[in-house]
Amino acid sequence: MNRIQQKLQEDKKILSIYFSAGYPHLTDTVSIIEDLEKNGIDLIEIGLPFSDPLADGPTIQESSTKALQNGMTTDVLFNQLKDIRKTVSIPLIIMGYFNPMMQYGVEAFCAKCAEIGIDGLIIPDLPVDVYANEYQAVFEKYGLFNVLLITPQTGDERIRFIDSVSTGFIYMVSSASVTGSQSGFGSTQEDYFKRIADMNLKNQQIVGFGINNAATFNQATQYAKGAIIGSAFIKHLTEEGTGKISDFVKAIR
Repeated sequence: MNRIQQKLQEDKKILSIYFSAGYPHLTDTVSIIEDLEKNGIDLIEIGLPFSDPLADGPTIQESSTKALQNGMTTDVLFNQLKDIRKTVSIPLIIMGYFNPMMQYGVEAFCAKCAEIGIDGLIIPDLPVDVYANEYQAVFEKYGLFNVLLITPQTGDERIRFIDSVSTGFIYMVSSASVTGSQSGFGSTQEDYFKRIADMNLKNQQIVGFGINNAATFNQATQYAKGAIIGSAFIKHLTEEGTGKISDFVKAIR
């Protein structure tokens, strides 16, 4: 069973953390992953930096740019992670844009992910129709989950199609904005969270965008299985370095 499936079966709300690989420093990637697991994080999304990150707000864009300047590449990331399963057991997902994966070769990329113990991918700019028609078989061949995104604007029919081709969980974007641009959730978001919960989809949902503290984590997980924190964690790394990860996690739950 995929590690994501195993984690989703646990009787708890999932706290997932996103960070840009190679930030703040090129060699920080593995130590950040290890520290996050030691401090009780359930799932980690490792950002593969890209020069044109459409869905990302300024905080993640800046960390991605700095990581690229530090020398982060697909090959460097794979080399850093080659022994990650010797020290880390929680689910690991690579989140990135499709262009670098195409340049690497989609099947070669998936094969490498499977070899080093990556459990899934999140590719915001890969349309679900293209995935289902051209790449789903490749992902399944290597045991990788492709985590697909929905937004408040996604229609019910589209959501049910996404649910039908999904494995693991659905990434529920909290609002039509970029990452790091919100400071809380209003009634519109809460109605959206409830609407999706009431659809009784086969895949559980984890909320992303706008979660930055204990209050927003609790709001997001009232109806969903878990929540993802990205920009707030990267701000913490920027301000505090990598030595106070435990402080950040304790403030969330």
